[in-house]
Amino acid sequence: MSVARYDAVVVGGGHNGLVCAAYLARAGRSVLVLEANPHVGGAAVTREFAPGFRVSAGAHLLHLMPKRLIAELNLSRHGLSMAATHMPTYALASGVGTVRIEAAARSASDGLTAADAQALPEFFGRMHTLAAALWPLLEGIPPRLGAGEWRDRLTMARLGIKLRLLGRRRLRELLRIAGMCVHDLLEEHFHSPLLKGALAFDAVLGTNYGPRSPGTVFTLLYRMAAEGAAGQGLAQPAGGLGALSEALESAASAAGAEIRTATPVQRILVDGERACGVRLESGEQVEAKCVISGADPRTTYLKLLGAEQLDAGFVRRITHLRTHGMTAKFHAALERMPTFLGIDGIPRGRVVLAPSPDAIERAFNHAKYGEFSASPVLEVVVPTSCDAALAPAGKHVLSAIVQYAPYQLREGWDSGRARFTDLILETLERHAPGLRAAVSATELLTPADIEAQFRISGGHWHHAELALDQFFTMRPVIGAAQYRAPVPGLYLCGAGTHPGGGVLGMGGRNAAQQVLREAR
Repeated sequence: MSVARYDAVVVGGGHNGLVCAAYLARAGRSVLVLEANPHVGGAAVTREFAPGFRVSAGAHLLHLMPKRLIAELNLSRHGLSMAATHMPTYALASGVGTVRIEAAARSASDGLTAADAQALPEFFGRMHTLAAALWPLLEGIPPRLGAGEWRDRLTMARLGIKLRLLGRRRLRELLRIAGMCVHDLLEEHFHSPLLKGALAFDAVLGTNYGPRSPGTVFTLLYRMAAEGAAGQGLAQPAGGLGALSEALESAASAAGAEIRTATPVQRILVDGERACGVRLESGEQVEAKCVISGADPRTTYLKLLGAEQLDAGFVRRITHLRTHGMTAKFHAALERMPTFLGIDGIPRGRVVLAPSPDAIERAFNHAKYGEFSASPVLEVVVPTSCDAALAPAGKHVLSAIVQYAPYQLREGWDSGRARFTDLILETLERHAPGLRAAVSATELLTPADIEAQFRISGGHWHHAELALDQFFTMRPVIGAAQYRAPVPGLYLCGAGTHPGGGVLGMGGRNAAQQVLREAR
């Protein structure tokens, strides 16, 4: 039997894997993408969860992918268009009122004191300036500290110049706040609990943190740095996040990449201490000059490669990665458009139900001990408010990201699922009276479901917690931070690599650059 041979095999057709494949194919490499599921996209897919009702399975907004990447891959020509951009954020709390935050204008209206209304643009301006200085950390391959190679020195020099241009006062401020908890930073600037709750929510979204956790200012800066490079604010692709994956698939295929779905990989093959291809679950073997895994680090190193190919110290570091998710995704099919208290008309934006940083912290407290939050905090969108094609005529879908839902629920998700679903609906009903009666179907994806359905170890959207000790030259771990595995010929490109998760695509782009650099 003849064995297929390629320059590169990409394991996993998530958005990072597709980005990586597109860049490699554009550079003239023969590329094969192998996706276990029947469709590409990983968690960035649009799928039907009830007859006629479709929703983005994972993230439901696109606001981090850099416009440079979108332009380089010409994704608009491959079908990507936006149903809405620069969407506002509505912060709601029962009996308190509404704060509408316009991120593009860096301002807010409704329900704010004059002092807070004046302080918010100043806060946004300062934070975005600091975040922009950190963008070089995200857009390139992390340097090897102390290696002395000119590329590594250039990366550090670019970052140093960016930081130096901040000026002494702003640089001191960055050093002061980067490791802070977001609760303390917001206390310095604002009085409104509702405004502080909305801003704190962005700092902890998708993490195992509460607002009082050290390092949450860093996660907020990370988000702002990526949003600044994206330049379109909170955006909703027409057709959901699956439309982005379809555009990436088209771009990779047009460049010459071969994409096979429903083709799970069983093992990464090693010959002479070098990765040389993969064996599929069907038994077929594919040879390649290099293998690039879009799977999470635990899956890649411990399951696909095997611990026997690695030294004990490296295996220990991978084993100790914090990879358990704390975020659930909730979908509801609605017979009519919901009406949220405090929002006039159709909610064409993001609705944040996080009354204050203290309320978020209390929600987090339960999850520390293996319980779901008694009063969960939510990010809610109604995708059909901007894209009616996602539901039957006159009907709607609701999508919510729910904090906090531990991967290992103490009572077990088989027992707790119905109670948590009911609690989410109760929370939504308080802010949108009558919503519950309009619900015809629901779906709840816990971290355990995310692990099972999307093959993400621990069900963490970022593949590994995004934290100061799991970031930049330490992501995923020391010894594998430049997309290269300790085994020559094996690379990683998923969310577990630098710069991290979110629908960003930079892990795939940077990994492709590393492969092309070393293959010259």
